[in-house]
Amino acid sequence: MLLIKNGRVMDPKTGFDQVCDVLVKDKKIVQIAKNIDAEASRVVDATGMVVAPGLIDIHVHFREPGQTHKEDIHTGALSAAAGGFTRVVMMANTNPTISTVETLKEVLASAEREDIHIHSVATITENFDGQHLTDFEVLLKAGAAGFSDDGIPLTSSRVVREALEKAKKLGTFISLHEEDPELNGILGLNEEIARKHFHICGATGVAEYSMVARDVMIAYATKAPVHIQHLSKEESVKVVEFAQQLGAQVTAEVAPQHFSKTESLLLTQGSNAKMNPPLRLESDRLAVIEGLKSGVISIIATDHAPHHRDEKNVADITQAPSGMTGLETSLSLGLTHLVQAGHLTLMELLEKMTVNPAKLYQFDAGYLAENGPADLTIFAPDAERTVAPDFQSKASNSPFVGEELVGQVYYTICDGKIIYEWE
Repeated sequence: MLLIKNGRVMDPKTGFDQVCDVLVKDKKIVQIAKNIDAEASRVVDATGMVVAPGLIDIHVHFREPGQTHKEDIHTGALSAAAGGFTRVVMMANTNPTISTVETLKEVLASAEREDIHIHSVATITENFDGQHLTDFEVLLKAGAAGFSDDGIPLTSSRVVREALEKAKKLGTFISLHEEDPELNGILGLNEEIARKHFHICGATGVAEYSMVARDVMIAYATKAPVHIQHLSKEESVKVVEFAQQLGAQVTAEVAPQHFSKTESLLLTQGSNAKMNPPLRLESDRLAVIEGLKSGVISIIATDHAPHHRDEKNVADITQAPSGMTGLETSLSLGLTHLVQAGHLTLMELLEKMTVNPAKLYQFDAGYLAENGPADLTIFAPDAERTVAPDFQSKASNSPFVGEELVGQVYYTICDGKIIYEWE
């Protein structure tokens, strides 16, 4: 048995928020109460710390199979645990893509060996061809958590409609990466800084929000659920809000980098600040925060996208791949730029990192309750930290290295076992 003493126990599902003890046995929470007196093989003193449900990230890239020089499922799982995450959903833009039962089963078998809960989506279209739908029913039976062609957009509105209708029939949903390639220039660089500083055509805002508008209205027409990935533009938030007010079944996520920083970070952090969608303007940063406050955006997801150092360290930034590691800074960025800044309460932040993503995927997770799953994270919300480059991830391509943030994960517990302990 594991006994956690004197922590501030916070459950976003019920609003429970009290200093008390938590007793864990056999992958379950046995008791939540004050002054629990029980014989335990391990006692954790959580005085001054928050005891919360294990964090859930529904948007990670673990690069397996085919790109394991960047990351693999094992190092991705270690990175997740270090960030306080006990459950993640991997994207399918691997090599080969996760378009067949064989590849999906290979990935899930590898995931099963890790200490955290790891799920995977399958692709919407065969090998990202954008035209031919994969066999949703067979892939769901084989263990797919959902469907996404994340990494590239679906340019065909016909395919989006067919995918939505098929997913609805099967009781699942699709997640969409929104950008119109015909309205974009060089990806990873917002259009303003691309024009003014790099003298090129960058990633435009209209490429994102025009695609969002198309797809949420198709979802409205088909009465099918759709999830919009990594919103970054003010107009995108407004479009999602409009569709939700019409009654469309639309959910949306934002990545921590987009509520934390703007395009100017490229001037100091170079290619490590190059990501897709790119860091935008201050008005966009504030708009996605307003979306989080209003509930239009219900989920925070990292879009953890590791790359090898040599790939990022190229002379021409336009040739560097887009993406940043995110799992080990996500909670701190939320605590620093949302909670400490006065935009969200701590409970509201946890809601968007636990119970809301669990609800979207219908996971039995994201909450703390007696007889519930023993997946927890214990962290000091006000502890100051300087982001160091020695991540558990294989990669260190983060523009936040050297940054002063608040929030330190001390313990991550999955299935009742301590899988990460800060030293």
